[in-house]
Amino acid sequence: MGIIHALLCWVMEVFGPRPRGRHRAERAATVPQLLAPPTRPAHRSTSPRSPYGLESPLKGEETALVRPYLVAFEERQRQRERRLALVLAADFGIDLDQHVIGARRAA
Repeated sequence: MGIIHALLCWVMEVFGPRPRGRHRAERAATVPQLLAPPTRPAHRSTSPRSPYGLESPLKGEETALVRPYLVAFEERQRQRERRLALVLAADFGIDLDQHVIGARRAA
């Protein structure tokens, strides 16, 4: 390594941009060593659990499989029917407050 290369490396280290983020240069502060030796982990069971879930398959009768687009379609259909009922009632001049069960007459 020549003197020019060494001088250029020193100038870049002193005046160059500082490293940021997770992957920093080697001059970053090191993590201090622990004084106590690491302890053994707690006793684990002899058979590790599967990372994929239950050991036995799920029963199809016990799970509710609902396609969300069907639920949304049914909700839109009910909303359409309610709107149509309101439009027809308003068109024929029906006062809905008197026909709703449990509704009281306004003062």
